[in-house]
Amino acid sequence: MPDPTADNWLIVGLGNPGQKYEKTRHNLGFMLVDRLADEAGAHIKRSECRSLVGRTRIAGCVAELAKPQTYMNLSGEAVSCLLSKPDRSREFMIVISDDLALPFGTIRIRPAGSHGGQNGLRSIIDCLKTNEFIRLRIGIAPEHPVSDASSFVLEPFGKADLAKLNEILKKGAEAVQCVLENGVDEAMAQFN
Repeated sequence: MPDPTADNWLIVGLGNPGQKYEKTRHNLGFMLVDRLADEAGAHIKRSECRSLVGRTRIAGCVAELAKPQTYMNLSGEAVSCLLSKPDRSREFMIVISDDLALPFGTIRIRPAGSHGGQNGLRSIIDCLKTNEFIRLRIGIAPEHPVSDASSFVLEPFGKADLAKLNEILKKGAEAVQCVLENGVDEAMAQFN
C-alpha cells in the first residue's frame, strides 16, 4: 500500500499522440494529466522513455506527469522505461485511463486489478508483469449500446458529453490530489 506522504509520484495519463486523437474519448488520460499540469502551472514537454514528461508539485508532493507517445496498445513499454529510472516505483504510480465499462463521467480508483479490456492497461500489466498499481479510470460508456467499441473510443466527444467534460476532469484532478494527500483508501471512499 502506498504511503500517502511519499514525496515522488509518477502520474501517467493514457492516450494516443497526435492532433487526430486529441479530443477523443480514448484520450481522457491525457486530458486529465493536462488538467493537472494546468492547475499546477507545469509544462509536459520533456522527452523521456517515448513519453512527454513534466515535473511539478501536487498536494505537497513531487509529481512527474507523463503522457506516453507510443499509442495506447504499447503504453506498457513507455511506463516500464519510466519506472526503471531512480526515485520511481510502481507503488507510487497512478495510471489514468478511459473505461468503456463505466457510465460516462464515473470515476473508479483501485490499488490493483485487471485491465478490464482497456488496451493501455493491458499493455502495462503485460510489461510490468503485475496488476498491482493504482489506476484511476474515467467512464466513457454512453446510455445506449455500442456496436463497435474500437471506433467509439476513437471518436470525439459529442456536444452533450463535451459540456460535462470540464466538471469530470475537475473531479478527476481532485481524486488524484486525494490519493497523494490521503492515500488510495481514502480516495476510493470519497470518489468511487
